[in-house]
Amino acid sequence: MRIQRRSSRLSFRRQPQRSGCFSWTFLLGMLVGAATMSWQWMGQRLQFASPSDTQNPFTQAMRAFERGDLDTTVEQARAAYDANPDDENALLLLVRALIYRSYADYNTAADRELALDITGEALSRDNQSSRRLAIHAYVLQANGQPAEAARLADEALRLDGQNTLARVAKALAYAAVGSFEVALRESQLAVQQGDWIVESQRAVAISYSDLGDYRRAIQAIEIAISHHRYLTPLYYERALYAMQLGNADDATSAYYQVLTYDPDNVKARMRLCELSSLLRERDAAIRHCGEVTQRAPEWANGWHQLGMEYFMQGDFAAAQRALNQCSTLQVMQNVPPGEREFECWYVQGQAAEILGDCPSLLALYTEFRLMAQDPAVRETWLYPPEGPASCPVVPATKPA
Repeated sequence: MRIQRRSSRLSFRRQPQRSGCFSWTFLLGMLVGAATMSWQWMGQRLQFASPSDTQNPFTQAMRAFERGDLDTTVEQARAAYDANPDDENALLLLVRALIYRSYADYNTAADRELALDITGEALSRDNQSSRRLAIHAYVLQANGQPAEAARLADEALRLDGQNTLARVAKALAYAAVGSFEVALRESQLAVQQGDWIVESQRAVAISYSDLGDYRRAIQAIEIAISHHRYLTPLYYERALYAMQLGNADDATSAYYQVLTYDPDNVKARMRLCELSSLLRERDAAIRHCGEVTQRAPEWANGWHQLGMEYFMQGDFAAAQRALNQCSTLQVMQNVPPGEREFECWYVQGQAAEILGDCPSLLALYTEFRLMAQDPAVRETWLYPPEGPASCPVVPATKPA
């Protein structure tokens, strides 16, 4: 999702002294007044708020969102919304944090479904609110329902033609169904309205990316980042667009920026592993994927990627162990056969065959043939009826 650093160029100039006829009392009063106003302004900026204000869940949620703490944002915004279900500001902040958090790490996609439940219930209590229609449309497109999202976005815009979030939801919905020119037009209209800068610029970036204009996509997403540099999901998109231009350095920098703000992030480490693999930097890939499996040992994808790296490096024993973890986890977690990583069985079998581990190879082959009975499994792995040449199936002998 982008990195932009701006430096201010301040100049300090000595002003010539001028004589005048202001009284010292008047001048002193002006200085005192200015000092008082400055102190009040500093107090606000430094959050010298009243105890009741600092304890307000919505205020805490807003401050957490500004510093990129999505977990606290969700917690406090949910508390504010539960206390007052008619508070559309709390609803909006809660949903916004849930959607962004759903993209932040490998195990947070369920936040999008939670957001959909919340906005659906809110809309059922008032389906004539332009804001609620727009919020629900925004969540619908994030949950892969672009047609309904576009319909509700149009309804929101009919009620309020200046509803920028509805315009963003409409743009993203059209992008999802391949109407890229329409999506770009709608997202540019959203930008022109001047609010929701992060969301509207992100929609513009996605539209340009869909049209293959990755340089403009980068420009748009960097504007979004400049308005909220702590929002880590934006850096994944920045890295993606950089990779489309073959700029691995910028992509790497974007992923490390995620780790700067979220040191425990697993998804960023997985992306660094994949990027290192693409660049044939095997040692770096194994290091990053190893960190993924250490931090998320229950995530089969991490073991899959690590096993493939070991296999390509020629460490077949390590590849077999890692891919065995992958296949075991997918079975234990009841992943449907059609959605399982085929390589966790097939490449593991190849490693076993290379190592002469016939019992493991035959067990894997038998397990895959049972899985392949599910019509959703598209991959094929066939040996002759007698089994692999290096590990022939020994027919059972009848007792004498």
